Amino acid sequence: MPAGIALRIESLGAWKRAALCAVLGALAGLGQAPFGFWPLTLLALAAFFGICTLQWTARQAAWLGLAAGTGYFLVALNWIVEPFLVDVATHGWMAPFALVLLSAGLGLFWMLGVWAARWLGGGAMAWVAALTLTEALRGVIFTGFPWAQIGHIWIGTPMMQWAAIGGPLLLCALSLGAAAALWHAVAGQRVRGGVALVALAAAYAAGPNLGTPVPMPQGAPIVRLVQPNAAQHEKWDPDKIQGFFDRQIAYTSAGDPPDLVVWPETAVPVLLNHAGDTLGHIAAAARGAPAIVGLQRMQGMRFFNTLALIAPDGTVSASYDKHHLVPFGEYLPFGDTLARFGLRGFAARQGNGYSSGPGPQLVEVPGLGRALPLICYEGVFPRNIAGAPERPDFLLLITNDAWFGELSGPYQHLAQARLRSVEQGLPMIRVANTGVSALIDARGQIIGEIPLGQAGWLDVALPRAAPPTPYARLGDWPVLALMLLIAALAAQRHRFARQSAQNA
Repeated sequence: MPAGIALRIESLGAWKRAALCAVLGALAGLGQAPFGFWPLTLLALAAFFGICTLQWTARQAAWLGLAAGTGYFLVALNWIVEPFLVDVATHGWMAPFALVLLSAGLGLFWMLGVWAARWLGGGAMAWVAALTLTEALRGVIFTGFPWAQIGHIWIGTPMMQWAAIGGPLLLCALSLGAAAALWHAVAGQRVRGGVALVALAAAYAAGPNLGTPVPMPQGAPIVRLVQPNAAQHEKWDPDKIQGFFDRQIAYTSAGDPPDLVVWPETAVPVLLNHAGDTLGHIAAAARGAPAIVGLQRMQGMRFFNTLALIAPDGTVSASYDKHHLVPFGEYLPFGDTLARFGLRGFAARQGNGYSSGPGPQLVEVPGLGRALPLICYEGVFPRNIAGAPERPDFLLLITNDAWFGELSGPYQHLAQARLRSVEQGLPMIRVANTGVSALIDARGQIIGEIPLGQAGWLDVALPRAAPPTPYARLGDWPVLALMLLIAALAAQRHRFARQSAQNA
């Protein structure tokens, strides 16, 4: 960084420095869907990296990390206000507090990463390793929330295919490395930065060649995606429930019979325990095809968010209970106590929330093979797929993205579904209440979709799976080990530099 600019930044007051970093973080957030301005993310992160290399103490650098992280999540997670606006009179006042508090809370991971990078020496190696490891930590601590990871900026680009090798953490490391290289290229170390940027360009160009295309098999089964487009504030309106159900029945019975019909999460407005006649009605509309539907069920005093496979005779041939629930959405910690004060999860229709199912499991779908069911939030976590007892033939995700509004949330959720397919080399059937419903192939490409905010149905052929990817076999461990090794090398290098300075 030119000495004059560095001196001016270092001379700024603490709040002005924080504001500058928050703006850079906000600009970096525009790389997430639906904006996809990934070059802007790299430029903003490069500038932030340059600021982090100035003469700060580890504590000062950490506060800059918190500011940048908060700005990043304020933009990337702006959709978090949407659930509070479904019932504005009751919850609307909470929306701005929820966005700010969540963004600042997640910004703590950036704070930790920047502090650790500074402690390790503050160079590019330390930056990449520390922030990648804190992104990994964000995905697991307190059940995890890996939404809007830095590496998600590459979804929809050729770089996305590298997730088949090292998953989302490799994409994070590549993003951070590219930002550091860009900074070095413009800050005087042109050889080092230029070599790194050439390597990034080569990785971008090589992306499409990482996996061979998966051809559509002859006679591939036809899957019908059913999207009712029930707005969340209307979904449980007693005057409209029957209309939404009848709409799905009409879409199911239209055209030629498919090989499978899929409805979205909680699409059936009755409990599974009392749904005999309703399921028979669905089976009749499906005309001999099995149907996948989302609904709720009760067991004793416990309620579950359930996916059910309906046989042609109207019976339930298999079911799956969602096991990875949304904190504060589908359940509340200490929910029994909080329920006494009227506090319940947004998505829970009964009691103080849902109960967790036993975990990932496979469902055999006649004529299509083994499916791994995922309900909404579960598709955000690679480990929910890695935890399956065996490799499935395809992924099956049903969701109700009406909670996420229409700006960014549904598109980010769809983007993460595409990434899951790339990571595992598996096609995915994804059906959403308000969209985007899509059929995704094993390379993450959308081969058919129903747009957001539209009601309709779509028949799409189900492509075959690709061979298991390196990530499917090994998971995050190789990248985690590499980042720990890089962190150790950065620490050793920093120690030698300090010793040399002391001996000089």
